[in-house]
Amino acid sequence: MNLTNVLALLSGVALFLFGMTLMSDNLKKVAGNSLELFLYKLSSNPLKAILFGTGITAAIQSSSATSVMVVGFVNSKMMKTKQAIAVIMGAIIGTSITGWIVSLSSINGSNGFFEIFSTDSLTAIIAIVGIYLRMFTKHTKQKHVGDILMGFAILMFGMKAMSNSVSVLKDSPLFIKLITDFSNPLIGVLVGVVFTAVIQSASAAVGILQALSSTGAIDFSVAFPILMGIGIGASLPVILSSLSASIEGKRVAFSYLIINTFGAVIMSILFYGLNALLNLGISNMILNTFSIALINTLYRAIFILLLSPFIDLIDSFTKRIIKSNDEDDEDVYEEDLLEDRFIAHPALAIEQCRLSINSMARFTMDNIQHACQLLINYNDKLFEKVNKKEDIVDRYADKLGTYLVKVTRKELTKSQNEQVTRFLHAIGDFERISDHALNIAQSAQQINEEGVTFSDSGNKEMNTLALAVCDMLAITVEAFLNNNINLAYTIEPFEQTIDDITEKMKENHIERLKNNECTLVHGIAFNDLITDLERVGDHCSNIALTIIGLESDSLDMHNFEANLTQEQKEHYNDLLNSYKSKYGI
Repeated sequence: MNLTNVLALLSGVALFLFGMTLMSDNLKKVAGNSLELFLYKLSSNPLKAILFGTGITAAIQSSSATSVMVVGFVNSKMMKTKQAIAVIMGAIIGTSITGWIVSLSSINGSNGFFEIFSTDSLTAIIAIVGIYLRMFTKHTKQKHVGDILMGFAILMFGMKAMSNSVSVLKDSPLFIKLITDFSNPLIGVLVGVVFTAVIQSASAAVGILQALSSTGAIDFSVAFPILMGIGIGASLPVILSSLSASIEGKRVAFSYLIINTFGAVIMSILFYGLNALLNLGISNMILNTFSIALINTLYRAIFILLLSPFIDLIDSFTKRIIKSNDEDDEDVYEEDLLEDRFIAHPALAIEQCRLSINSMARFTMDNIQHACQLLINYNDKLFEKVNKKEDIVDRYADKLGTYLVKVTRKELTKSQNEQVTRFLHAIGDFERISDHALNIAQSAQQINEEGVTFSDSGNKEMNTLALAVCDMLAITVEAFLNNNINLAYTIEPFEQTIDDITEKMKENHIERLKNNECTLVHGIAFNDLITDLERVGDHCSNIALTIIGLESDSLDMHNFEANLTQEQKEHYNDLLNSYKSKYGI
């Protein structure tokens, strides 16, 4: 094998890896958004988890991608370790599908009509269709399909280049001797482990083994241990991806290695034990691309079938190997669970953002309620609680804003773009509402320390306004959590009621000043509280308008009313009268 053959082999490997990556990435774009979310939601049952792990890995052509995604699920507390282990078992089976795709390269047509079914002809047709879809169609999904087809064609060209480059080895005594050494199971396993760890792709390693089969020198005794080693070596990229993960995430990644290692041990005992007793007579059987794909799939399916009843034991074993000083992990806030691993999978990233913003909204509502309680009965413990929750809401805002900006750099569907835009608007409003909660709490603290007391009428008005704002925020949060447009429409008349109440309070306060019922000191605290509570109502209005689908930063009350139908206007007026009757002062 001369330098030209070596360069041809390396270029074939490069084409193979590039084609597989191109095909895998675009398969994710075409099908990934729904498949990933299904994987998260439907992995509670071990059998379902294994089946979905198999299906998704077959679809995106990468067990490492599936496993890394699952590590992210566990790291963010979206999935239990046992569920993740079951999904990884499915991924181990699913990755063998690539071998079947590669085996198509060995199909040869006859002369005449059947020549169109040869690998070269089919690859050329697929490449032409892929180029057409990529260059001459306008729809994004069709372009991705074109990329998938071109990726497949490049993969097949790479496979052919590898096969052609190694074909000269069939007459090489040195190669025959080297291959014979691989028939030693331990050496074969070691070669498979090292080779796969270097190129970081089990599918590519199997593909190269299939290319070598074109020499006619690969028999079962050589291929079987190498396939076992390939499975073990494929765990390296998954383990590397978990270095920054939580303890549970590291355990899940390590389970990939444990499953493949246990599988190799079990299958070695079964095959070599039975062969010693019964002389199965397949050790010297010469393999081709199809038989290698078949053996690889059967090998993985059999040991996963044997290990699947022992998921609990595998889980326990990972806990013994990777110990934690605190087995009962402390509670975490959703904002700490925004996984960078999910950014490559927008559907998952957006779902995680939704959970985090929902939690942020609840914290914000609690903070306003606590702040308003301080106006009635001040105590330092509740004041500290408001302070703490304000810090938490600020953390949510910072992390969610940064995370969503990263998500927007990915290719999103129209609905995903709308969802991200709505989230970005809502984050700012919830954060500002929490700021006003802290302002109200600080005003309550100042009133308590300075011994300021409002008049009976002023105190009654302030309690009414605080109650109305808390009720309005509760409705807003409920509408946001459930994306309830009908409920969102009830916010604007509520906001108008808040505005009317505050205007009336200011007028009444001026009258009390004239009558010496209040002082300027009372007036400063009174006006500060009115301002903060009124602005909470404004932010509730913004959130409601984003739910409805209107651009809140370009609309005022009159614009909103102008967009209402006659029936909606009647409902609006009914609600406005109802709110004024309930909260009127």
